[in-house]
Amino acid sequence: MGSLKDEVEVEVIEKEEVSSEALIYVNGVRRVLPDGLAHMTLLEYLRDIGLTGTKLGCGEGGCGACTVMISYFDHGLNKCVHSAVNACLAPLYSVEGMHVITVEGIGSRRKGLHPVQESLARSHGSQCGFCTPGFIMSMYALLRSCKAPPTEEQIEESLAGNLCRCTGYRPILDAFRVFAKTDDTLYTGQHKVDQDNGKFICPTTGKPCSCGTKPDQNGGTTTQNGASDHQYEPVSYSKIEGSRYSDKELIFPPELLRRKPTSLSLTGFGGLKWYKPLNLKHVLELKARYPAAKLVIGNTEVGIEMRLKKMQYDVLISAAQVPELNVVNVKDDGLEIGASVSLSDLLNILKKVVQERASHETSSCKALIEQIRWFAGTQIKNVASVGGNICTASPISDLNPLWMTSGARFQIINYKGNVRTTLAEKFFLGYRKIDLASNEILQSIHLPWTRPFEYVKEFKQAHRRDDDIALVNAGMRVYLEEKDGHWIVADASLVYGGVAAVSLSAQRTKEFLIGKSWNKELLDSALGVLENDISLKENAPGGMVEFRKSLTLSFFFKFFLWVSQQMDGKTSFTDSMLSSHLSAIEPVYRPSAIGSQDYEIIKQGTSVGSPEVHMSARLQVTGEAEYTDDVPVPPNAVHAALVLSRRPHAHIVSIDDSGAKSSPGFAGIFFAKDVPGDNMIGPTIADEELFATEFVTCVGQVIGIVVADTHENAKLAARKVHVEYEELPAILSIEDAIQNKSYFSGTEKCLKKGDVDLCFQSKECERIIEGDVQVGGQEHFYLEPQCSLVYTLDSGNEVHVISSTQAPQKNQKDVCHVLGLPMSKVVCKAKRLGGGFGGKETRASFVSAAASVPAYLLNRPVKLTLGRDIDMMITGQRHSFLGKYKVGFTNEGKLLALDLDLYNNGGNSLDLSLAVLERAMFHSENVYEIPNMRIKGRVCYTNMPTNTAFRGFGGPQGMIIAEAWIQRIAMELKKSPEEIKEINFQQEGAITHYSQKLDRFTLPKLWSELKQSCDFHRVREEVNQFNLQNRWKKRGIAMVPTKFGISFTTKFMNQAGALVQVYTDGTVLVTHGGVEMGQGLHTKVAQVAASAFEIPLTAVFISETSTDKVPNSSPTAASASSDLYGAAVLDACEQIKARIAPIASTRNFGSFAELVNTCFLNRIDLSAHGFYATPEIDFDWKTGQGNPFRYFTIGAAFAEVEIDTLTGDFHTREANMMLDLGYSLNPAIDVGQIEGAFIQGLGWAALEELKWGDAAHKWIPAGHLYTCGPGAYKIPSINDVPLKMNVSLLKGVSNPTAIHSSKAVGEPPFFLGSAVLFAIKDAIIAARAEAGVTGWFPLDNPATPERIRMACTDEFTSKFVTSQFRPKLSV
Repeated sequence: MGSLKDEVEVEVIEKEEVSSEALIYVNGVRRVLPDGLAHMTLLEYLRDIGLTGTKLGCGEGGCGACTVMISYFDHGLNKCVHSAVNACLAPLYSVEGMHVITVEGIGSRRKGLHPVQESLARSHGSQCGFCTPGFIMSMYALLRSCKAPPTEEQIEESLAGNLCRCTGYRPILDAFRVFAKTDDTLYTGQHKVDQDNGKFICPTTGKPCSCGTKPDQNGGTTTQNGASDHQYEPVSYSKIEGSRYSDKELIFPPELLRRKPTSLSLTGFGGLKWYKPLNLKHVLELKARYPAAKLVIGNTEVGIEMRLKKMQYDVLISAAQVPELNVVNVKDDGLEIGASVSLSDLLNILKKVVQERASHETSSCKALIEQIRWFAGTQIKNVASVGGNICTASPISDLNPLWMTSGARFQIINYKGNVRTTLAEKFFLGYRKIDLASNEILQSIHLPWTRPFEYVKEFKQAHRRDDDIALVNAGMRVYLEEKDGHWIVADASLVYGGVAAVSLSAQRTKEFLIGKSWNKELLDSALGVLENDISLKENAPGGMVEFRKSLTLSFFFKFFLWVSQQMDGKTSFTDSMLSSHLSAIEPVYRPSAIGSQDYEIIKQGTSVGSPEVHMSARLQVTGEAEYTDDVPVPPNAVHAALVLSRRPHAHIVSIDDSGAKSSPGFAGIFFAKDVPGDNMIGPTIADEELFATEFVTCVGQVIGIVVADTHENAKLAARKVHVEYEELPAILSIEDAIQNKSYFSGTEKCLKKGDVDLCFQSKECERIIEGDVQVGGQEHFYLEPQCSLVYTLDSGNEVHVISSTQAPQKNQKDVCHVLGLPMSKVVCKAKRLGGGFGGKETRASFVSAAASVPAYLLNRPVKLTLGRDIDMMITGQRHSFLGKYKVGFTNEGKLLALDLDLYNNGGNSLDLSLAVLERAMFHSENVYEIPNMRIKGRVCYTNMPTNTAFRGFGGPQGMIIAEAWIQRIAMELKKSPEEIKEINFQQEGAITHYSQKLDRFTLPKLWSELKQSCDFHRVREEVNQFNLQNRWKKRGIAMVPTKFGISFTTKFMNQAGALVQVYTDGTVLVTHGGVEMGQGLHTKVAQVAASAFEIPLTAVFISETSTDKVPNSSPTAASASSDLYGAAVLDACEQIKARIAPIASTRNFGSFAELVNTCFLNRIDLSAHGFYATPEIDFDWKTGQGNPFRYFTIGAAFAEVEIDTLTGDFHTREANMMLDLGYSLNPAIDVGQIEGAFIQGLGWAALEELKWGDAAHKWIPAGHLYTCGPGAYKIPSINDVPLKMNVSLLKGVSNPTAIHSSKAVGEPPFFLGSAVLFAIKDAIIAARAEAGVTGWFPLDNPATPERIRMACTDEFTSKFVTSQFRPKLSV
């Protein structure tokens, strides 16, 4: 196995002889790669040499955190090519002869930021910062590859392969939009002004706006929108250098420019062989020698197979640069495409062909263009090849149905040079089986031109529009000929993906179509034939059988309408369609997203109230910000991997670890018997085993831990541990738990107000409804996976932990517990997190505790980093809920009584599930006055990984159930939901069902202002008109309020400590117990300190959170951290100010530095420990009385959506949010929190579905998580941002109960994302009404395309389900 230490590193030199060595340049530095690294990815190599700005987010090319730019000289095109790629998938040797540029290579704090970095930092486009380098590099690669400034559409497309969980994407788009040259102002600084009214002209929209107005630094109102007035130099372009923004831009190394292409024969770990042939003959020779060898182009499939599916290939042949496989020839009879041509190149070729050829010849080309557009992110398309996609033979391939339906032919060549051709439709033999012998390769694809009146169309439906695999896709073709005054189908082809083990041709439907007239009668009859032509069994892999069946009909219906539109106006074609049906085939057009932010700046002191940029922003945009996995590993360190259960409930019969012990690099294996202290841990009660002993109670439960010299070797050894099980019955859902009375003891809770039973029995309740609401869970999907580094000092006398945790004190406590050490000997530190959202509160301490056992026993540093799939499988998610309600109300809609039973899925240990349930119960009335209430709750014990905290902590689940029955009441009374809400709003002074009085309750004012600002009644009328005119597209709107209580509901946790140290140069070091995870906590706390001392923010520094500086801290959670730690810091500052006041009063000092230096000389203590405990909070569950919250953050949101009723696709046209945040400590950070929370809430409400192996998903192994990575689990992408997203903060209101009259912001806006869900439901109601179906219907969250489509009852869905059909959901 090669060592990175062996490589040669020298500075760039002018001349270098051509060498057969594997040579690359990284950020301008020449590097010779030694043999033995064929197993390594480019990402692993970069991080091993210290370039840790490139992050590991998922390891499967699905998040973009690992994006780098590669440059190479294309001798055929005679120019330098710059491409963004996923370093986590790129084999190290695949970039031989190329220049790799990482985020460190384009700018740094010391050398200066690149304009791309500067713009993102200034625009508040980096919160946790973990995804930031990936976005920077995607944008940078786009600029380097463009001859002219890119369009806004190109910018958004280039970012489709990058995910962000924090920002909501809007500030990222704003930051990068300045590089789309729509106006010279951004390059010259000379702003355009409207001649008529003198208003500033926005360079982004071309319309008058206030984006050029500078914020009032002394207070007042500011409105900002999607543009920037940063000044950048015009773009210059050269073939070699690409677009150049500064003199410091890295050029393409001259040595690589002169260097001749070199063939490679290298090796890797485990005997892996890597070959890079330079011509087709060499490829065929290698294939003859190694018939089982895998050809690799972009490694986007083979990499996944080897890394995640654990498939072994001994020989890899890199054919990416073989000229014969990269040919593209435009011929008289069609287009010849080499098998190694990348999808990005194919897309550009097709676009050029469409421009140059006759329109009737390129119908199939246009279909391919549209399908490739949505195929994957740019990084994948830049390297994935046409041939690789074909030969993978995926049953959900987006392109194979189009090759088949277009009549494409594949040219195949064997090792002897013999060539044969086969039709694409005959190439696919079975699941991942193709007509290709082991000594053959696919050489090229021949795509024939289409004929006049021959039409080819693509279709695809996925969970998410952008960068997602298809649920069902299709390619359809029809060739029409005119005979006797009729247009007859002369030929046809319908090929579907996602309905069988291969891309499936609807043969019977094809035969039925041929020879018949293209008219409405044909459509009706063909749909009947097609229904029986495509069959799916009840538990078919992938599930959603009814939905997928309906899509096969919807696609053909769309195809029929599209062809009819193409034929409209042609001679003898009389079947014109209704104008209302045009909506079925309107192309998806998405304009660039825009937004506005409206807030008041109320400055308090030098910094508080100012919209300051995140203090770590410049570190984050340069990749210099350090996360746990970036910390240099100490000498003699080992890496850890977990041994996990593969059964949901079983008795452990035996464990055989002999295979692990003989594995390469093995350093140790540890089980429960090896734990020095107590094996039982838990945040509230110790009911969770660190390592399983006799029984396993979920898939993914930790049985033991293996350590080895590398992370890959540790994982390999862990896989070799053989566990024999005796399976036991498993409880896999809330319904299972209810039926089996499987609850955690002591978790039955009840809150009461009034007399529910008496109210229901009285005549007051004119109407009573009963029902249930299923609330889906949600994966945290923080971009930084869980990671912990544990090491000992003084030969094991002390233990130090560096952890990606929201709760350092919990980590400290659990490590002490399992090692049997006092807390004074264990220190836990956290520098910053790459996102947390609650998922790193208790579950991070489990990771640290597991890693601490081998670290302590071996007396060696141990690093444990969870892979994305493992992280998602074992660390828990947002709790799914089941709410069973009974509501009484008047005919007017006035609420009288609510009887609600709440159940949440706790998983296999209690964790924080009871506290989550309690908060759901507190929030179960949302903002509505209900005289009589009874809320009962139970935590269900299931054989699933323990669920845990997630932003909102049960509050959103309680509120969404309330909003569901509010909407049902509206449907019962035939009124709008908004009307029902408004007549039931709580008012100032109201008493909640937990006896807390509402004080400074601003909802009525806020709701009225939001309703007016979004012009609700006008939009309602416009939506109604649109729905009348469009049969297959419907729009819907909704307004949703929220009232979120601020405080930990466990009283003792509402305390905070801080340490403030003033130095003699006038700078201040602040340490507090809170953790920075992107929410801007450190920035806000530093602003508090800066204002307290009346010094600039730049004079305050916060380094890290550490238990040896501030002890006994509560987790950074519950949205209360700014309140708690800000107040604690202020307390410390006031102590110091009181000490220095006597000196300050003696004379006027020229500076704060002069003052504190004088104090030092006078022996005055310039260090103080501050403390704060939230006053006036307490709650007694026995009496149901008290004040669990210090105050409430109030908000509301409006959303407008448009749905495609035939497919379930949707997009959010507009979203307006307004929150009461008092006097904001930092309005820019608060706006960022609102936008990020809203988009995360939108994901929970409408996109993100967890699929577990349960009764609802029998095609998944019992207890296993199917959606354990970005390939199957879809968080919102940049394409899911509302087209208009406006955020406002309520003005003129203060909050005297919190620091500087501010309010908490982290969790409250999350629920506002549910406005999208209820807007979707509003649109579905319109669709059902047009089909003659009225009345209530269930719509669980997330409202995925499946749930939207199947709720839109029509003639297609009715063939498979009733109007009350409820798609399956894992709860």
